[in-house]
Amino acid sequence: MLQANFLLLAAVLFCIGVYGVIARRNAVMVLMSIELILNSVNLNFIAFALMNQNIDGHVFALFVIAIAAAEVGVGLAMVLLIYRNRKSIALDELSEMKG
Repeated sequence: MLQANFLLLAAVLFCIGVYGVIARRNAVMVLMSIELILNSVNLNFIAFALMNQNIDGHVFALFVIAIAAAEVGVGLAMVLLIYRNRKSIALDELSEMKG
């Protein structure tokens, strides 16, 4: 029962994160939404590790936390650089990102 609650919470967090990535135009909010998605993945890893009684999910969750920390550092550095050059962090105003 506890694992089902974790999976439900992870699904809700994932949906909120995906909505944030799609709907938000602010670069910082998009980074925060990506963090929500990664945390929902961590919850899934932990829930499935509890279900299967092994430690692999915990190890993967720690790996994802380390990758997320690096992603936030690089992402915030990019946002800061964009703000210095353009005085705005709105993703709609970035013409370099358009294909």
